[in-house]
Amino acid sequence: MIAMKQAYLILENGTVFTGERFGAAGDCVGELVFTTGMEGYLETLTDPSYAGQIVIQTFPLIGNYGVIEEDFEGDCALRGYVVREYCRHPSNFRSQYDLDALLKKKGIPGICGVDTRALTRMLREEGVMNAMICSAIPEDLTALQGYAVTGVVPAVSTKSPYTVPALGEKKFAVTLIDYGAKRNILRSLCARGCEVTVVPQDTTAEAILAGKPDGVMLSNGPGDPAENTFCIAQIRKLIGQVPIFGICLGHQLTALAMGGETVKLKYGHRGANQPVRETGGSRAYITSQNHGYAVVSGSLAGVGREFLVNANDGTCEGVEYPGQRCFTVQFHPEACAGPKDTAFLFDRFLAMMGGDGNAEG
Repeated sequence: MIAMKQAYLILENGTVFTGERFGAAGDCVGELVFTTGMEGYLETLTDPSYAGQIVIQTFPLIGNYGVIEEDFEGDCALRGYVVREYCRHPSNFRSQYDLDALLKKKGIPGICGVDTRALTRMLREEGVMNAMICSAIPEDLTALQGYAVTGVVPAVSTKSPYTVPALGEKKFAVTLIDYGAKRNILRSLCARGCEVTVVPQDTTAEAILAGKPDGVMLSNGPGDPAENTFCIAQIRKLIGQVPIFGICLGHQLTALAMGGETVKLKYGHRGANQPVRETGGSRAYITSQNHGYAVVSGSLAGVGREFLVNANDGTCEGVEYPGQRCFTVQFHPEACAGPKDTAFLFDRFLAMMGGDGNAEG
């Protein structure tokens, strides 16, 4: 057995954790966040919404079922990976290779043997902070202290449009604006008879409307939503012109386009066990989430109706825009957390495109 090399995880507050290196060689700096999923590490590693971040897995054993490329949600965009115990010898009939090989292939440094429980408690108490994975503790921490997650949506968005046919009979034509879209959003639409044209994040509203789509899907994505002023301006032009369904970053961008506000959360919501409840009833859903910002409840008064909230902290999880044929959610209905508690939202989007007045936002 090849011995692993010592590595360090240095936090912005000066705390140093010692562990062992795996994955790619080299140092990295990023915003340190944690995700609570007990499975789905491949989906986490390939979720573009983690761009610019170093991710901690709170579940202690990671890598036990290897790497299955069919389960990827996109390209690896995170900057570093932190786990308690890395499984060197995966066992799964679908496994193609191990996690160490994936991180090396994608250029992502990893560190294992870290007390992820203590690390997570620190982030819950102090909030997310910058961190560095390195082989030696540097004297100068300027790069660590000055780091910020910026420009990540253009970095992860597709660079050119492409079209994916519907599975079976084509029912609708949907334009998906890619801010860092997870592939299962695309699969969920195609499985329901949608031909999906995926366009870059800098596509104009005029170009989208010229394609005469039956509906527009606004995807998830990374970073501070307020930074994406061009995207916000295009959504403002699209609202009311065509049915719109927004997920995660798409939810936040729509709120900003409609005059709402967003705020950075202390440590965000990341994992497959986030409870969401209806504001007008007792129904609750288990959802998958990955975001560090939230729409400010009440900032859309008179424009949008909050219809879903987080059952843990009361933050906004869903907004309907009456008369605009538009609704958005903060979580991922395509991610099967419940396992399929909220998949009905895609059907609601289809009903809206089909002219069902009961489905209008």
